[in-house]
Amino acid sequence: MATHEREITAPVDLCRGDGTLEPSAIGWSRRPLHRCRIPGWGRTKRWEYWCVTTPTHLVALTVSDLDYLALNSVYVLEYGAVQREFERTVIVPGGFGVRLPDTVAGAAGSPALVVGPRRPARGQVRIEIHNEGAATRLRARCLSPQHLPVEVDLLVALPAGHETLSVVVPWDERRFQYTSKHTARPASGTVRIGSDVLEFGDDAWGTLDHGRGRWPRSVAWNWGAASGRTDGRTVGLQFGGRWTRGTGATENAVCVDGRISKLGQELAWHWSPDDHLAPWSIRSRESARVDLVFTPFHNRSTRTDVGLVANRTDQCFGHYTGSIHTDDGERIAVNRLLGWAEDVRMRW
Repeated sequence: MATHEREITAPVDLCRGDGTLEPSAIGWSRRPLHRCRIPGWGRTKRWEYWCVTTPTHLVALTVSDLDYLALNSVYVLEYGAVQREFERTVIVPGGFGVRLPDTVAGAAGSPALVVGPRRPARGQVRIEIHNEGAATRLRARCLSPQHLPVEVDLLVALPAGHETLSVVVPWDERRFQYTSKHTARPASGTVRIGSDVLEFGDDAWGTLDHGRGRWPRSVAWNWGAASGRTDGRTVGLQFGGRWTRGTGATENAVCVDGRISKLGQELAWHWSPDDHLAPWSIRSRESARVDLVFTPFHNRSTRTDVGLVANRTDQCFGHYTGSIHTDDGERIAVNRLLGWAEDVRMRW
């Protein structure tokens, strides 16, 4: 059964001239169509988060502007024969030098996004996101905790006709979020750590979380995503929870062979807050559209308190197993699809 939510098929402004939410922007689309100029200052959040995964390692890049400061980071995790994890995060007071576009960074026609010095030293990071043909080029530089040079150079393709999920979540006319979530985008390239080279080949997949909006002071959410091949199909999972309750919108969808099936209902999330590495379940409440168990193997646990920002994040990486159904009623078996599920509480 298709969602009850309104599908947007033509470009639309996210905001009115006074910075309040444009009512005609409320809905969802299969490709990014919202122009996200948000007039004014205060409580505005903008970010680009990319995570590119393989069966043995992943890298995540974040560029964010929270109005009063920016948080930019490079995160690397190896979980195959080699075990390694590190993160470099830079806090930029006032967000000086960090300006995110009103469109998806790295999309066709969108300006390049570049933050940080060309040759970062100590704890600095350099991140570049720009368009390259029908793909997004991701580059980053920093030093590892062992002072080894880190070089990220990845290309995330957007195959012709590949659909993504964009949706506006309206708390009210002054508090709202536009998010564009991309899953199952093929990726290639390398991450170099000193003399070590991590290859991203045929089994590499890129996931994007693009966000623009004005948020409440405190909020909690779940987010789950996964990409890969299963049951002979290319599948992307995109699920959200808690933060959308009562808004009439969800960020839930499955992408099968590049085609989005939007889920208008809230999902039932079950996990153990005392043991995030115990299995999670994510299921649709009134149908069999989603019936999944997520089994984590690693928890990226982050606790931040820098005055205006306090963050408690448990982002667990692992595998999804179970089944999903498309809009056409087709059942897809999900077998150990690599991704993550997270439990976040944020004050910002």
